Amino acid sequence: MPLPLSAEIAAARAAGRLSRLARRGGGTTFPGKLLTYLDPTAVERLAARLPRGTALVSATNGKTTTTAMVAKVLEGKVRLAHNAAGANLLSGVASTLLAAEDAELGLFEVDEAAMPDIARRVRPQALCLGNLFRDQLDRYGELELVAERWRGAVAELGDESWLVVNGDDPQVGDLARGRRRSVVFGMDDPRQAAPELQHAADSKWCLRCGTPYEYAAAYVGHLGDYRCPACGHARPRLDLRAREVELHGLDGVSFDLVDEAGPMRIRLRLPGLYNVYNALAAAALARVLGATREEIGEGLTHFRAAFGRFERLQLGDKNALVLLVKNPAGANEVVRTLVSGGPPRVAVIALNDGIADGRDVSWIWDVDFEPLLERLDRIVATGDRAAELALRCKYAGVSEEAVEVIPELGRGLDRGLELTPRGGELVVIPTYTAMLELRRIVTERGFARPYWEQAA
Repeated sequence: MPLPLSAEIAAARAAGRLSRLARRGGGTTFPGKLLTYLDPTAVERLAARLPRGTALVSATNGKTTTTAMVAKVLEGKVRLAHNAAGANLLSGVASTLLAAEDAELGLFEVDEAAMPDIARRVRPQALCLGNLFRDQLDRYGELELVAERWRGAVAELGDESWLVVNGDDPQVGDLARGRRRSVVFGMDDPRQAAPELQHAADSKWCLRCGTPYEYAAAYVGHLGDYRCPACGHARPRLDLRAREVELHGLDGVSFDLVDEAGPMRIRLRLPGLYNVYNALAAAALARVLGATREEIGEGLTHFRAAFGRFERLQLGDKNALVLLVKNPAGANEVVRTLVSGGPPRVAVIALNDGIADGRDVSWIWDVDFEPLLERLDRIVATGDRAAELALRCKYAGVSEEAVEVIPELGRGLDRGLELTPRGGELVVIPTYTAMLELRRIVTERGFARPYWEQAA
């Protein structure tokens, strides 16, 4: 006979406490794994207890930051069950539900591939879909496969649920067509558009007829104002848009957040156009969850970076600026932001090929690293695939003397700090598991708290 839900919860919570006492980050997922093993329907039953339901955020790039922005906007307004540590599979959602005993609303970032299953289980009152870029082909397959699964998940949403989508992404914006409760957001400032579509752009062909899209403006990868010259399929009408965007280097970005009530000036402490997209997504989702314009503006203005996403760490008498990269579109935006903000002279670039990174690292050859690499005096290539990274630098025209290959991450970080002058800032560009490992290293050295404690 199965255990009562209360007994399953008690067992899983006890397991989580033991895991945390052992100082293992697995404490963020292990309780959920145990709970779903004991009761495969536990997530459904726990989510049903939340008086204000659940909201899900999924995207290839930016889901952690977007969800954290929404949490900041709703701070003090509603008690949240929020997987702030980034555990975005079913086990992470289950663990978060376990830990938030008095939560009113579930706010979860969810993995692109896991989203349909999680949405089916929690039946969200709001689903926010940010973008789809080519990422970890060995895990997800081509992005069209993920898009097809997303279409199925959206078709299963109840009519009472809100759908929030990025209209600048052809695959994603199209999901809102015909839905009564939908909010479409996007960029509306051609001054910030790229001169041409990047060669590594993904969704370049019309969803309906296969003709290449024509872009009036391309902002990040394939995100922009598109139209098919053959059948007329085009970007949907935007309900929420960003205008008058001003980039302030590495210090942040400001823009007008425009809705039916008019413009509201936002100053973000995070740089780059992709963070404008994150803020648009957060504002749209927060709005359908009941936040006022004033609360949205206040929350976005005071938001600080999620860990590893343009996060600054104080390491003794020097700083480290950590910028996560994991696919060509995101990496290109990191490069563009660094170059426009005044590029550093030294950078540590960490490339891993763990399961969470994707075993196939050929994506680094689609990244336009050259504008950054040509401005660096020294590059420390580190991580499991440091040699591959050094080869990429060589093909970019960087001299062998300027690249130091140090596979061990701790030693690579130390070498980067040695090359950084006192009071200076070291730029660290890691892939996902390299970011987690570097975070562990600086935590053990006493410079930061464990990320799962920060999220608690």
